[in-house]
Amino acid sequence: MQVDEKWAFVAKKEKHCDPADADCGDCWDHIAFDPESRLVLSVVPGKRTAAKAEQLIREVHQRTGGRTDLLLTSDAYPPYQEAIAEVYGQEPQAEELRAEDIEPTMPSDLCYATVQKQRAQGRVVAVVRTVVFGTLALLELLLERSTVSHTINTAFIERNNGTDRRRNGRKHRKTYGFSKDWLVHEAVTYFVSYSYNYCWSVRTLRIKEGGDKWRARSPAMVAGLADHVWSLREWLTCPAKLC
Repeated sequence: MQVDEKWAFVAKKEKHCDPADADCGDCWDHIAFDPESRLVLSVVPGKRTAAKAEQLIREVHQRTGGRTDLLLTSDAYPPYQEAIAEVYGQEPQAEELRAEDIEPTMPSDLCYATVQKQRAQGRVVAVVRTVVFGTLALLELLLERSTVSHTINTAFIERNNGTDRRRNGRKHRKTYGFSKDWLVHEAVTYFVSYSYNYCWSVRTLRIKEGGDKWRARSPAMVAGLADHVWSLREWLTCPAKLC
């Protein structure tokens, strides 16, 4: 699972906003992305805060059924480490509570690693990869299990960031079509991000069915959530299930 934040803004850029106005300025998409199925597991739009990072990790925990045999990767944004420790940390058993310095421990099968790019004159000159939670042996095991990559990276979610910007004109870096209303911006963010899961056939997910024929597949199909690429009408009219 790869997590990242993508910048956009509503009404005005942060430096031009009144500090008392919470409905304008920078708006970040906190995103969790499954590289194997290309599924957008969760998107949390809002200010770039530790609370939003924790909300994202909590949704990852919930939507993966609480499983812990995961490799989580991100950039070196510090709140993710704190959020993962808070959400996945296991409280000590009653018989272990003998001193105040006993802290929650991380699951033995969970691994969290970061990728930090070092730049000079606008170019990446080095990439520092760090294992934050878990062991090198566990990291190697989880990377070997992966069907898409055998190195620590955030390349897949960064590629999805580009796809999302292309599909959502409000998030182009230089545009007159930027959002003017905070709630509308959030609504379009959810609409574009989650319709992508069901209604977008990803070229790299297609499979050959014989001869020159290919079967198109969406991230939801690979994740086992759908058996065909949905139309927008089908997705919009499907009854929502409240969690």
